[in-house]
Amino acid sequence: METKISSATKDVIISEKQTTLIGERINPTGKKKLAEALRLGDYEQLILQEARNQILAGADILDVNVGTGGVDEVVVLPKVVQLLMAETDTPLCFDSGDGKALEACLKVYKGRALINSVKGTEHSMDQILPLVKEYGAAVIVLPADERGIPRDVETRMEIFDRVIERAGKLGIPLNDIVVDALVLSVGVDGKGGLVTFEVIRQVKEKYGVNITLGASNISYGVPGRDVVNGVFLGMAIAAGCTCPVVDVAKVRKHIMAADLLLGNDRFSRRYLKYFRENESLF
Repeated sequence: METKISSATKDVIISEKQTTLIGERINPTGKKKLAEALRLGDYEQLILQEARNQILAGADILDVNVGTGGVDEVVVLPKVVQLLMAETDTPLCFDSGDGKALEACLKVYKGRALINSVKGTEHSMDQILPLVKEYGAAVIVLPADERGIPRDVETRMEIFDRVIERAGKLGIPLNDIVVDALVLSVGVDGKGGLVTFEVIRQVKEKYGVNITLGASNISYGVPGRDVVNGVFLGMAIAAGCTCPVVDVAKVRKHIMAADLLLGNDRFSRRYLKYFRENESLF
């Protein structure tokens, strides 16, 4: 299964052949300076700095999120998208549940975007899926509905079934759907990782679609987060995760090693090149 995301001049193909890195850093959550800059409208320097750092670290796609108190996403998100389009050719992922903000971005975006995300609620499906169809975008499906985020595999699969069925009725093909396996912190639920791995297994078996997850969630509230995140990513990629949302600078070495061990790096070329250029990180 291949999912194509693009900018005006660059294509990224998400597949099992090589792990695609979605950079998570353009997000005001936990970043007071960026949140305040977005509220004041003085965000260009910070946004571009984050974008350049992630691209330099190896991000294939940039996730763009401006959701914070006092920020009108309908106005600000498309402005940030236009800023990034002018300064980089890296494809973008629009991270918002606001249908109006997403449509504003899709109208100005030159390329094929990834939307993050649609939930299993009627409101979310009614807002987001028609936009995916109209603008030819790809979309991430989040296993959440009116009941919140389920911890069990069965309920998550029911939500995926519901959204994928609705998407199919609108003529959205499976290869334009990316499933979020959604990992919860092992500090809260010791079986959080196991649930995620089983979700990945069942989704792969039933639908064969590409799979993402917010990798750093696994270690929230746990000491030694970098170690936990690195081990988890290797295990998730082995299970079938193809495009994790990550802090690329921190975890790329783990992802390169995982691709190497899984036979997705012919003659170890990518790993060896990365090692030679970043030996100080090892």
